Amino acid sequence: MRTTFTERFVDLAVSGFLWGFRILMVLVIVLGTFFTVRAGKYTGEQWIDFVVFGISQGAIYAMIALGYTMVYGILRMINFAHGDIFMTGAFAGYFAAVALNSIGFVDSNPVLGLIIPILVAMIFSAAIAMLVEKVAYRPLRSAPRLVPLIAAIGASFFLEYAFRGLFGTGKYAYPPIKVLEGDWVIFGVNILKVQVVVAIAAFIMMAILYSIVKYTKVGKAMRAVSENKDTAALMGIDVNRIIVSTFAIGAAMAGAAGVLYALVYRQIDWYMGFTPGVKAFTAAVLGGIGNIPGAMVGGMVLGIFESVGPSLFLEGLGITRAYQLKDVIAYTMLVMILLFRPQGILGEQLSKQKA
Repeated sequence: MRTTFTERFVDLAVSGFLWGFRILMVLVIVLGTFFTVRAGKYTGEQWIDFVVFGISQGAIYAMIALGYTMVYGILRMINFAHGDIFMTGAFAGYFAAVALNSIGFVDSNPVLGLIIPILVAMIFSAAIAMLVEKVAYRPLRSAPRLVPLIAAIGASFFLEYAFRGLFGTGKYAYPPIKVLEGDWVIFGVNILKVQVVVAIAAFIMMAILYSIVKYTKVGKAMRAVSENKDTAALMGIDVNRIIVSTFAIGAAMAGAAGVLYALVYRQIDWYMGFTPGVKAFTAAVLGGIGNIPGAMVGGMVLGIFESVGPSLFLEGLGITRAYQLKDVIAYTMLVMILLFRPQGILGEQLSKQKA
């Protein structure tokens, strides 16, 4: 009887704390927004700038998040090395861009000067991901779920420190593309060219990926393996090949995102994969881990909230240098989604077999 009473008391206390936390977050958002808007510190054009930057940033998060969600959909594991796959793509694209820039190819052919580094990054990242899958993950598919997770963390550290040893701890400035300098006037608002190009490129690649998964034989095989590997194998699907293809496609998207990230932030380094990787994982969870459209939506929502949130929610509460807390907003969103909707925005409850 005492045990039952204690369990009920603990359940009520935890539930009360969670509801209190939820109410507190709502009050922070509502009151912060009210005071910020009333103060009138920012103009309408500045708010549009925040949103546009958030869209371009969110598109990059979404591209990285697709790798997390695709691998989870197939293997039910979190590939924590994926952020560093993104980093390897940025380096591959950087060296390709430097080589092209040294012969003046980028200025004379700006479109190809952008496409070629992206393709190089995609191929290199896909190759690294397939190697990691074969060496670190494939031997552990039948192991307890914690073991591949530890292997993923080990692979992440290996990639980070391998690139640190090869290229040093300094930052590499990405070659400028003159055609992307400056801004365009769209509907009377000045918007940086690079942000528009990054967002459009990301949307095109995400649309291509979605079409591959939705309409091609490889995509149908991926969905079949995601549902049940044994049944898919009985139907004649090469499960190993599909798993490798999943890693390769997700890594290619991350490699392309690495180049787009370098275009926006203008520099890369060996540790650049950690923070975007964690935020992309947040985006995948936010949208619904294992759900491809959910990863896209989660990335966009996170990018916009991270860009607009510090100015809209926090400055109205008198918090100075609110933009330095943009990472707090991202991680707070992760905690809240795990507490109140673990399946994500577009996710569904997993069956016991999949969970």
